[in-house]
Amino acid sequence: MTEFIPPGTLFVDLPSPLPMKRGGALYGARAAYETWGTLNAARDNAVLILTGLSPDAHAAANAGNPDPGWWEAMLGPGKPIDTDRWFVVCVNSLGSCKGSTGPASVNPATGDLYRLDFPELSVEDGADAAAHVVRALGIDTLACLIGNSMGGMVALAYLLRHPGGARAHINISGAAHALPFSIAIRSLQREAIRLDPQWNHGQYDDTHYPESGMRMARKLGVITYRSALEWDGRFGRVRLDQATQSPDRPDDEPFGLEFQVESYLEGHARRFVRRFDPNCYLYLSRSMDWFDLGEYCMEKSGDSDRDTRLGLAQIHVDKALAIGVHTDILFPLQQQQEIADGLRAGGADAQFLPLESPQGHDAFLVDIARFGPAVGQFLAALPAA
Repeated sequence: MTEFIPPGTLFVDLPSPLPMKRGGALYGARAAYETWGTLNAARDNAVLILTGLSPDAHAAANAGNPDPGWWEAMLGPGKPIDTDRWFVVCVNSLGSCKGSTGPASVNPATGDLYRLDFPELSVEDGADAAAHVVRALGIDTLACLIGNSMGGMVALAYLLRHPGGARAHINISGAAHALPFSIAIRSLQREAIRLDPQWNHGQYDDTHYPESGMRMARKLGVITYRSALEWDGRFGRVRLDQATQSPDRPDDEPFGLEFQVESYLEGHARRFVRRFDPNCYLYLSRSMDWFDLGEYCMEKSGDSDRDTRLGLAQIHVDKALAIGVHTDILFPLQQQQEIADGLRAGGADAQFLPLESPQGHDAFLVDIARFGPAVGQFLAALPAA
């Protein structure tokens, strides 16, 4: 497998060695990023975006790459994250295959891909890599740190491990620790990949690629990224022979695709599978399951929720906003409430904003009509440093 690096991607060389939280170190590692807007003379107008599991650093079109990005409607001149005011940086996650060093990168010690020789990856490692990018750009303190989904976890780790790293924080559909349901889903996704014979203990290539495992993993993910309400409203029980546009369906498949929703999942999975490295998927997925801010509680009580809140209270920012949606089953709304409460206990002016979007966990990517004003108003109200 090869890495999938968008045109215009920029890179920062990370410290070598780069120690990893769970042991081991990376040598000659790098982090991929892109930027928008202009860093002012005081270097105090920077906003950092940390992404979910699969996105690259190309959040929106820019001079280096005019193609629309994954958050195009949110980021740009006059948009909620207004690049006329803010210098915006988006970092690709450490462990990804989209430019930052990960299992699909070349191991300088062997000249071969890391594959499963990549050290165990934690959310905290991703936070440290992002902090190195910020410092390499000459920024001491971010005006705001924004984290989506897995990026919400990375953002919390960033704020805890790098005190004073940001004056404000927006946590979108994130969490301070993984819940059992989310762990269970991700465990099944990883199992689907590992049980594909083509995975071959991580020793696959483009010719022998665990396509079936990745398809199943992606389908499970997409099901949890949206809500039952949206699935019903969008597809109902429409069968493929009723749809105005339906793919060819072999007649010799007695249990093949029958409903339009099945066809959607199949198409979505097939577009994804060869655009993301399976080993990277395994590493990033497991890093979320391991993450728990309760580890940082000074006096552990044995009550996981209490310890997590106390871990959050060790984070100090001036202002914070935690946003979630009622229909999110992967990072449910109580987790964003927990983040706001915990940051408030640490002295932040922290708000919790539950939204009524029907689109589940992925709402922040598509429901800009709801998320845009919330993010834009919070950023607009931030004072100059």
